[in-house]
Amino acid sequence: MKAHKAGFRVYYEDTDAGGIVYHARYLAFAERARTEALRMAGTPVSALQEEAGLVFVVTKLGIEYHQPLRLDDWAEITTSIDSIGAARCQLRQVVTCGDMHAATLTVELACIVPGSGRPARIPPRWRASIEALSNQG
Repeated sequence: MKAHKAGFRVYYEDTDAGGIVYHARYLAFAERARTEALRMAGTPVSALQEEAGLVFVVTKLGIEYHQPLRLDDWAEITTSIDSIGAARCQLRQVVTCGDMHAATLTVELACIVPGSGRPARIPPRWRASIEALSNQG
């Protein structure tokens, strides 16, 4: 597997009164794309807690808006890995609509023990899925 692409349609509920995607909706689009990327790699996010008693949480998020998405646009989010450590990883998500570059998100996820919030090593199965989101190959 390499960088994962997820497509979506922009609906009325995603836009402001001018028909432009509301800035916070990009976060929801990106969350869904990250979830689908891991699912397609064979490691659904729900299984991390069921099998290992761990969860991923967002610890840092950066978003740069380039050009707006609009009502009825068909857009894609490409999710790839920037880096991975023992308990954290950083992903890059690029939002496009055809040839138009709409936004770039940089997301840091930490693997933690729910309840205590203590960091935990990313289990090997999930590490392999995240590493598979390389732009190489």
